[in-house]
Amino acid sequence: MVDHTEFADGLVDVHAHFTTDHYIEAASAAGHREPDGMPADYWPRWNAGEHLDLMDRAGIATAVLSISSPGVHFGDAAAARDLAREVNDAGAEIVRANPGRFGLFASLPAPDTDGALAEAARALDELGAAGVILMSNSRGAYLGDDRLAPLLAELNRRRAVLFLHPTSTEGHEHVDCGRPRPMLEFLFDTARTIVDFVLSGAAQRFPDLRVIVPHMGGVLPLLADRVELISAVTGAGTGGVSVFESLKRLYYDLAGAPNATQLAALRSIAAPERLLYGSDYAWTPRDVVLGTLAQLDALEPEDWRTQTTNNARTLLTS
Repeated sequence: MVDHTEFADGLVDVHAHFTTDHYIEAASAAGHREPDGMPADYWPRWNAGEHLDLMDRAGIATAVLSISSPGVHFGDAAAARDLAREVNDAGAEIVRANPGRFGLFASLPAPDTDGALAEAARALDELGAAGVILMSNSRGAYLGDDRLAPLLAELNRRRAVLFLHPTSTEGHEHVDCGRPRPMLEFLFDTARTIVDFVLSGAAQRFPDLRVIVPHMGGVLPLLADRVELISAVTGAGTGGVSVFESLKRLYYDLAGAPNATQLAALRSIAAPERLLYGSDYAWTPRDVVLGTLAQLDALEPEDWRTQTTNNARTLLTS
């Protein structure tokens, strides 16, 4: 859980990232020198002082930190377990050193089920993590994949918060046209994993799992009607539960590039009490974070800051 008592006023940012030098070195050595097709120099060198300065300027009281794409599993399960443990310990130390300002979504070495279960228990029970993070696909395993079912069952039993983050899909080189995957592919992979979660029946089997969908749902809000239609026509439905009903049970953060069309589409699948603020710092530069906040202030209802903050506090303290 996140301790909000010392900093009661201000936004709660559920989509914020940190890095460590060793994490960047490990990812680069495993073939991610240019992360998800971005330039090599785009790797952010995170430090608490710069992040806190941005938070103070932006009116952010608390930021929940996580490791972004490409996650911690680069093909070696044992190395993934070690790296998850290392970054989670580092994140927990940041939280301890800055009471009330930071929380942690712990990394898991999925699709290594045993390793992910063990690290989830350690992070939630010993480190005090506010929840866990999974990539949109764990080396090709999407959220409805049977390989992830034991992990989702345990997180559901705990009523845990699961923050999703997009990553490159397997075989991305055949579809990304040589462009950085955050430009298009991230938004589609987010939709892909949520559609898999819903149509596989996992969303119904694990109703107490509290899922945060990033980047305003990616392309999902724009495709939800089509998913509903084709699932009904083909019989690939959700056992009588509508796609829209399932989507309305999820949480959505406002990170990304907000515009009137995207926000209107998001509100067609998300109730106001399911919306959360997200900055995507440090992968999103400081000035862009501030500019995005100004866009949200201009486009969203006047009380959006209060609404999303109350939503986050309720989610992260219950």
